[in-house]
Amino acid sequence: MTAASTLRPRHAERMDRLYRYQRHIYDVTRKYYLFGRDRLIAELDVPEGGRVLEVGCGTGRNLVVAARRNPQGLFYGIDISREMLASAAVAAGRAGVANRVATKRGDAVICDAVAAFGVPGFERVFFSYCLSMVPEWERALETALAQIAPGGSLHIVDFGQMEAWPGFARKGMRCWLARFRVTPCATLLDAARRLAQAYDCGVQEKRIIGGYAWMAVLSRR
Repeated sequence: MTAASTLRPRHAERMDRLYRYQRHIYDVTRKYYLFGRDRLIAELDVPEGGRVLEVGCGTGRNLVVAARRNPQGLFYGIDISREMLASAAVAAGRAGVANRVATKRGDAVICDAVAAFGVPGFERVFFSYCLSMVPEWERALETALAQIAPGGSLHIVDFGQMEAWPGFARKGMRCWLARFRVTPCATLLDAARRLAQAYDCGVQEKRIIGGYAWMAVLSRR
């Protein structure tokens, strides 16, 4: 599979421009507001020899944390930004997990990661604050779900609607996120339920910090 077949060029170019310099400070700054990432990783429950895919792996921070926590697993990541993938390769090497972490450039909406990595499927797939940067995020969810092996699961954490927050705080946060091309998915949990029904999955939902973040797990039977 060629890189061109897994990308929408204009979107890829925008993401490369956005992260060309940000990638160097991304992990230092994001730890203060991307809540729930480590909780998602802690709940992956990776089986022996299990293959784990992160869609929108960015700097590789989550893949490194997950690989260290689950030495029995194999880890894969796709990202549309060539700039971010350069950081991911360095992070995996520094952490000593490069032998269990593989990354490729690919678009969350259209990338066939199963074919790209030459594997039969993934026991776990996860999105961590990725969907809110993908205009066609519902298609990205469905694309990921189709690549999960029987008995596997899809794990999601992303910005919620901050439903328990005061109006001024909610508005201020949304304006700030928009500066980084982030748009919280207002119907994320509804979409997760629809896909769970379509793919005969069990579904679990959680809201944290007054709806600051929404989490969902879809388990294939």
